[in-house]
This record gives sequence, C-alpha cells and structure tokens, in this order.
Amino acid sequence: MAAFILAIDQGTTSTRAIVFDEDYRVKGVGKQEFPQHFPDSGWVEHEPEDIWHTTLETMQYALARAAVSPQDIAAIGITNQRETTLIWDRDTGKPIHRAIVWQDRRTSDRCATLRADGAEDMVREKTGLLLDPYFSGTKISWLLDNIEGARAAAEAGRLAFGTVDTFLLWRLTGGRVHATDATNASRTLVYDIAAGDWDDDLLRLFGVPRAILPDVRDSAADFGETDPDLFGVAIPIRGIAGDQHAATVGQSCFSPGMLKSTYGTGCFALLNTGDEIVRSSNRLLSTIAYRLDGKMTYALEGSIFMAGATVQWLRDGLRFFERSDQAGALADHADPNQNVYLVPAFTGLGAPWWDAEARGALFGMTRNTGPAEIARAALEAVCYQTHDLLEAMRRDWTGSSETVLRVDGGMVASDWTMQRLADLLNAPVDRPLVLETTALGAAWLAGHKAGVWPDMQGFSASWKRNRRFLPQMDDQTRQRKLAGWADAVRRTLTT
Repeated sequence: MAAFILAIDQGTTSTRAIVFDEDYRVKGVGKQEFPQHFPDSGWVEHEPEDIWHTTLETMQYALARAAVSPQDIAAIGITNQRETTLIWDRDTGKPIHRAIVWQDRRTSDRCATLRADGAEDMVREKTGLLLDPYFSGTKISWLLDNIEGARAAAEAGRLAFGTVDTFLLWRLTGGRVHATDATNASRTLVYDIAAGDWDDDLLRLFGVPRAILPDVRDSAADFGETDPDLFGVAIPIRGIAGDQHAATVGQSCFSPGMLKSTYGTGCFALLNTGDEIVRSSNRLLSTIAYRLDGKMTYALEGSIFMAGATVQWLRDGLRFFERSDQAGALADHADPNQNVYLVPAFTGLGAPWWDAEARGALFGMTRNTGPAEIARAALEAVCYQTHDLLEAMRRDWTGSSETVLRVDGGMVASDWTMQRLADLLNAPVDRPLVLETTALGAAWLAGHKAGVWPDMQGFSASWKRNRRFLPQMDDQTRQRKLAGWADAVRRTLTT
C-alpha cells in the first residue's frame, strides 16, 4: 500500500513540496522562490503561471529527492497563502489578471467607504473578519470592475474565482474540480462561518456573483485526482487548508486553549477556541481553524503582515547580509544602550490596529545607529507584535490561564529571535522538531482522509519539541522596551 504523502506548501515568496513517510518523517523537499510584482504604491501581485510552474517543479524535485515514484503517493495535501485572489476563464484556464496578493492595499478606499456606510457590523457578525483590503472580497470586486468584460463574463458563469488552493486544484485536476475548503472560504469576506455557506447578503454587498464561487468542502475531503498527464498516474488529492490553519493542525493544536504562531512572510497567531466562535473585543479575527467530518473548530487569530518579509527587506533592500539566517548574529552585535524601534508597516498594520494607511517608520536613531541596531529592531518588531496579539487574545478569551506558544516557520530557526520572543512575552516558547509544520498539517489532513494516519491522538503524540525557550529578561527591562514599542506604534498610526 502506498504510504507516502506529498504536501504542497504554496507561500507568498516561495513554493515548497515535501514528501513525508508514514512516520511523519521528511523524505524529500523541493523549494523555489518566485518574483514579487509591485506595479503601484501598496500593490502586490504574483504571476499565476509562476505559482503553477513552481508548484509542478517542486513536486517533481521532492519526489526525486525522496526516491519515490508518483505511484507510491497515497494522497496530496495542499496548503497555501491565504486571501490571494485569482479569477480565470473556465474554458481556457487562463487568468484574467495577475493574482492580487493578500498584502495588497489597493482596495483601502473601498473598505473605508463600506465602513462609513455601516457595513462592518454585518461583515464581522457573519464572517468574523474586519473590513480590510487584506481579505479577498474587495479584491474580487476590483478585478470584476477593472478588467474589461470581466463582470459580464462572471455573471454568465464563464469565470471562476479561487484563492491559491482552488487555482492549483483546478490546474492539478485538469479543470475537473472547482473547490476549496472551509478555512480558505472563511477568509473571503463572503462566507458565513456559523452557517458554513456562502452568504447572499455578503455577495450583494461586495458585488460577487455566486456563479464564480467554488464548492466548499471539509479540510480533509475528496478533492479529486491529478490529471494522469502530469505525473503518469492519477494521484488522489485529499487535504486542503490555508497555511495558518494547516500550521495549527501541524502543531497538533487540537484542544481549546492551544496556541501557535507561524513566522513566515507575515506572522499569524491562532488560538483554538473549540466549537465556540469567540467575538473579539480587541480587533482580532474569528476564523475557522479546520473542518473535519462536517464539524467546525474555530479559532481567534491575530495577523501581522510583515515578519520574515522584514528580514527579506534587510537582505535585499538594504543589503545588510547575504542570507536571512545571518540576521540574528548581526542583531546580537547591536549596542544595548541604543533604543531603536522599527514599526514594519510597509503594507499597513494588521491586528490589533488594522491601519491600512500606516507606513513603515524607524524611531530612536542616533549617529551611532548602524546595521546591527536596525537588524535588532526588525527582529524585535516581530516579538513586540506577537506580544500585542497575545495580550489581546488573553482579554478576549479566558479559557486558558497559562500560555505556552508553539512556533514554526522560517524565522524560528533563529535562536536569538526565539529567545527575545520568550523574553518579551514573559512566557515559554516551544520550537518543534519538525519546523515544516504547515506542510505537515496539510500532509496529515490528506493522510488522515486517505487512511494512512487515521488517528488524531496518535498524531498529537508524535509532536516533539526541539527546544523550549524560557524568559531571561528582567521585568524592568521588559516593561521599558514594551513602553517604547507602544510609543513608536502610536506615532505611526494614521487613525
């Protein structure tokens, strides 16, 4: 019996494919970065064909590295950058425009108008989200209203909308399956997370024709099979989840009160709240953590737009170092007497501020400030923002009095950053043995549905810690640094 699972992890700046064996071990990895496009201020786009080709090539590379044939793959799981929006022609499969990335802010004015019209209360009640250009709803409207002939074609049923998972599923199945899972649907602004369905009131509000929407399925479900022409055999596709939801699964956060934070391009903290939709009083998001066997599990989420992307800016924009993993070593040489703060609002600020018009700012510089101090400020900014998210979560949900944060993503390989995170949170930070937890979560969903890994409890028991970081900073220093951060954010906000 085939016992290998192939996970596709399609992210914002790169695509990965990973082969896991039946013991959850990584057997082969393929990874490719692809270009980012910035056609105007605050706009971020991807070429859909870059997403597609890097997916195919990394899948093939991962299989070769694992010395596994396509016939040995029991199932494919897909996880993806969320909210990134594509619309394509159903007949040709050709997108009508570049993908509009989740970071894109071009619909800020549209969101502001809807808020002024009093629409946000309904949106929050039904979707658990806020009116922000981060989400897919206003991106769909923009595409239909700005691409010639798109709205008429959409209303006639000739176009298909999808987040990246849906686009890849369409391509992998040769156009046979137009579907998504509940986690990705919950990020579109047009899906009612309590009813578990697309919502007619929201569709009217955003001007989205129902005809373009995909079918919504469980996170572990039958999503069809790959076109045999791609790999010489039809491989079942059995799992889909947005990247942060997949990481929640990969970190085995199956019980209410469990908390994970992923540090990739952005940073996203999810707190499992079980079958309860917790309505935030602190501008956090209520979202679907995962849906299995028709049953919803919900979460509170805090979203930070710039985490690893800030390190990438230091590397590629300022050229402070050649490799991202050198940031911690540079920060370690910073002058401890300088109090430099970077507020990385390059594409606005996410939770808990939600200021789409804010822009990046650097405070506290002196003549002695150099690359080391700026690198430290960049890494600390991620930690400060995580602190703000967790404080908001504690105020919203009192189901757990003790916080242990499970972390994953590329940035957590930095011991310096994880120690500073524990220091500023004043809480333990657990780094898992398997850092590719987003891909692992997608793999488990697919393997679970395929019968390779039927046991949730067994999967939870397999989670192993690589290292626990404990707070070492004294309280006076911590409070001084947090107060400086709060002042820097206050000076950056526009609302």
